[in-house]
Amino acid sequence: MATEDKNRATAAAILPLVGGAANVSSIAHCMTRLRLGLRDRSLVQDEALKAVPAVMGVVDDDTYQIVLGPGTVARVTPEFEKLVEEGKAATPADDPAPASGTPLTAEELAAQGAEMKAARKAKNATPFKLFLRRIANIFVPLIPALIGCGIIAGLNGLLVNLEWLPSVTPALAAMASGFMALIAVFVGYNTAKEFGGTPILGGAVAAIIVFPGVANIEAFGQKLSPGQGGVLGALGAAVLAVYVEKWCRRWVPEALDVLVTPTLTVLISGLVTIFGLMYVAGEVSTAIGTFANWLLSNGGAGAGLVLGGFFLPLVMLGLHQALIPIHTTLIEQQGYTVLLPILAMAGAGQVGAAIAVYFRLPRNESIRKTIKSALPAGFLGVGEPLIYGVSLPLGRPFITACVGGAFGGAFVGFFNQLGDAVGSTAIGPSGWALFPLLDGNHGLGATIAIYAGGLVVGYLAGFVATYFFGFSKDLLTEFNVSQEPSATTPAADPAPATATTAASGPDAPAKEPAAV
Repeated sequence: MATEDKNRATAAAILPLVGGAANVSSIAHCMTRLRLGLRDRSLVQDEALKAVPAVMGVVDDDTYQIVLGPGTVARVTPEFEKLVEEGKAATPADDPAPASGTPLTAEELAAQGAEMKAARKAKNATPFKLFLRRIANIFVPLIPALIGCGIIAGLNGLLVNLEWLPSVTPALAAMASGFMALIAVFVGYNTAKEFGGTPILGGAVAAIIVFPGVANIEAFGQKLSPGQGGVLGALGAAVLAVYVEKWCRRWVPEALDVLVTPTLTVLISGLVTIFGLMYVAGEVSTAIGTFANWLLSNGGAGAGLVLGGFFLPLVMLGLHQALIPIHTTLIEQQGYTVLLPILAMAGAGQVGAAIAVYFRLPRNESIRKTIKSALPAGFLGVGEPLIYGVSLPLGRPFITACVGGAFGGAFVGFFNQLGDAVGSTAIGPSGWALFPLLDGNHGLGATIAIYAGGLVVGYLAGFVATYFFGFSKDLLTEFNVSQEPSATTPAADPAPATATTAASGPDAPAKEPAAV
């Protein structure tokens, strides 16, 4: 009960700071962030939001994103939705004449913020970014199941290797593999939903891919195999189903729509999937797996350096979403993705950089407090508080954090090049939270040791690069200042207070650090 009260209190603290219930047009959440559609961005109080204890940071993108961290966001979001519904229901009856400055209606709010919203969308809503956002909306809802099944798979593998509980391991194997066996269906369902079709029709067409009976069908001169094409085939099949369905809705008479539209959608999309998409998507999926293995086998250290070093900028640009279907394809094919442990090194570099900032700015209580509160989340792979609260505002430490990620990635990539594959059975977690999901080709002990070594290298490289190269003299002068320069002086010696104040007056602006 206390936890529910805490989550509701967090939601209640956030709501007025984003303009109230009337200003919220949509609510969603991902692994770490509460994502809000807002009618008028100017009503948001950014600094006050960052001061809410549970809020780790904010990101202004196509949606307004409030970083709450894993677990917390899943509990706060339902409470926030309830408060928004209550607020919208109460506004007409309880507050028919709001005070000046408060939006009267949703329409007025929309008109008030239209120009700002249009400018922001024009900047961010490029066709490529919109496509990647749709891809993310399809796969992100699957992450909790991937994590749960991945951990069970890891536990089952450990029990099998130790020859413990042989009567239990088959049941664990079924739990771990059941979702992955049908993941194409869930991808098809989400794809149709995201592209404006009937979700269950997308799932129905995608289900063809995993149906065992396709093994009796020949296409392009070879027998098909159940699951051929995987999530990429399911994605393409469901998109095709959406377009077929929309065409049918436009041309089929209403009296026949309920019978003809679903039938034609499944029939046409299904035939194209069986005799075209499954083969093509299968070849693409195989090529992705082959290329990933070749890349790390032949250029492991260099590939790891590039992937680990550039992942944070990719996240900042939203381009990391393009990797989600690649991760999922590798997990389908090999049981794990070899890319995620390397990309996770970017978070290690961020942690090392933050620790260096802590020691380089001993007088800046504000930044040091942010680092102390955000480091536990950083070690667990939640990097947004450190990125948006520390390294990015400072500028140069963000670059040196990327250097740390590059060295950590090179370390893990080097062992991949030697033949020790290090992979993750699910996507989503990072940092220490990835340990339960690790898998590889040379035993769990070696896999854990290599990943842990990569984290240590990332921490150390990020720390060293930031400590020695992360600050210019001007940056240190600006930020290494006390928040309370004269807090103890009056109390210790009240008599000369006037003289002290007068002497310190001209220096006061220099002692006030920039907001972070």
